Amino acid sequence: MTGRPVMPGRDDDPDRLYTITRGRSRSPENAFDLVTLIVSEREPAPGMQSEHVRILQMCGAPTAVVEVAAELALPVSVVKILLGDLLESGAVTARHPRFAPTKARLPDLDTLKQVLHGLQRL
Repeated sequence: MTGRPVMPGRDDDPDRLYTITRGRSRSPENAFDLVTLIVSEREPAPGMQSEHVRILQMCGAPTAVVEVAAELALPVSVVKILLGDLLESGAVTARHPRFAPTKARLPDLDTLKQVLHGLQRL
């Protein structure tokens, strides 16, 4: 609790968040982190939930999960649930940044040994 009263209808109103996620508290997959890029794969369909429509409209170009949450003024956890719905239906794709070094970018073992020997001489 932040100590401030929650007003009905506000973006952080628990009843509203419960309604938006249809009572779910986790996305079906743990497929998203804050910097996962989301790209719309189709136009919004009639009858879609308004938050889904807004996500599809804003993600014509790759957009990070955290940016989607900020634009919608919703908690990231809620946005991940909504994105999970869209990912499951094929309406969006998720592009994960690659942080793991590839073998091509790693220095060879001899170079590492030379660096180690040089440091030990200091």
